Formats: sequence, C-alpha cells, structure tokens
Amino acid sequence: MEVMIMTTLKLDMNSNLYLRDPQETELGRRILEVSIEMIDELGFEKFTFRKLAARIESAEPSIYRYFENKHRLLVYLIAWYWNWLAYRIDFNTQNITTPAEKLKIAIDLLAQKKEKDPLFPSIDEAALYRIVIAESDKTYLTKQVDDDNKEGLFLGFKSLCKKIAGYVKLVNPDYEFPHTLVSTLMQTAHQQLFFSDHLPSLTEIGRTNENIYDMNKRFLTDIVFKTIDKDQLN
Repeated sequence: MEVMIMTTLKLDMNSNLYLRDPQETELGRRILEVSIEMIDELGFEKFTFRKLAARIESAEPSIYRYFENKHRLLVYLIAWYWNWLAYRIDFNTQNITTPAEKLKIAIDLLAQKKEKDPLFPSIDEAALYRIVIAESDKTYLTKQVDDDNKEGLFLGFKSLCKKIAGYVKLVNPDYEFPHTLVSTLMQTAHQQLFFSDHLPSLTEIGRTNENIYDMNKRFLTDIVFKTIDKDQLN
C-alpha cells in the first residue's frame, strides 16, 4: 500500500515581527489560523485579542506572548502573505530564462485568485488574500511607520518589489522607474479588486461578465508592458 506524505513548509519571517515565533508552536499556529478567520469575518477594527482568546479557548495573555498588539499581528500576516507570494514566484520561475516571461508570471501570481496552499496548513491563503485587499494599507498608514520600517517590518513587501523590479530592468535596462512601477503594480493589484467590490465607479474591473481576476491581470499586464515598451519610450 502506497502512503503519500504531505510536506509542509515554514517561511523565514523577520524576528522583529513577533515576540515568539508563532510558526514554532501549536498555539502559535492556532493564533495565526484563527486570527485570519476572524479578521476576514469581523474586519480589523472589530477584531480583538479578547475575542481571539475566546475563540481559541486560551487565556488572552498567552496571545500577548506572541504579539505585542493586534497591529503587530496584522503586520505579521501581511508580511507572511508577501513572503509566500515571493516563494510562489521563485518556484514558478525557477526554470524560466526569459525576463519578460518571468515578469508575466509574477503579474499573473499577483492578480490571480488565491486558493488554500496545502504546504502551509495553518494559513488560509484565500482568506488572507481578502485581508490583504481590505486591510493591508493599515499596516503602514500609521504614525510609527518610520520606526516600523527601521525594524524591517516591511521587508517582505520591499523584497518582492525589488525582485519584480529586477525583471523589469532586464526587460528594459533603460527604464527609469522600475521600483516606482512595481510598487504601484503591487498596490493596484489589490486596490482594483477592492474598488470593484465597494467603489465600482472607480474601476472598469467587474463591469462585464469576464472573470474579475483575469480582467485585473489584463489591466496590470497592459500597464507594465506598455509602460516599459522601448518603442513607446523613444
């Protein structure tokens, strides 16, 4: 009888994001799993550690042993998402040699609907994706953003931006604004879906019967490749 063993992975996270690594313990993994479920369900404003403790049937102080506050937990979850996306881009481009094709794959992975990844059983990537769309701006639109940046809390976002900007530079070494373009791309990929759901007059995404993720991908691809097209820049 053949037995299939499912491999699980652990992402390398900046230690400044947490007080104790939640990926290392059963309680920590439960905190991540249920906090994603609850933030997706309630929204970040209504989510509290007290409610989380009640849901996981644990003492509230036990959560504070992992994260100093709920904002730091949100920053961790968003950072985890960007690190996971970087992992997926690396995996899907490892045998690709053409920079333009790598760039297209990165855009596709940014734009596509996210599904549960069995390699990371404690994380519901589909729910986390909805949190990124709705809540990610709250991680850096704060008074302490400069201090958080000095602690490296946004390295996941910045590293992924640098990776994709590198593809842009390989496609067109003369393009002047690769990081500006890619940071805009990464934000736009989620904002257009948010607008489609909540502020539809701000976007064409979702106005037709076309799948919104495919439509968003076409829009993002159009932005990037028309912007860096050498013939149009001359």
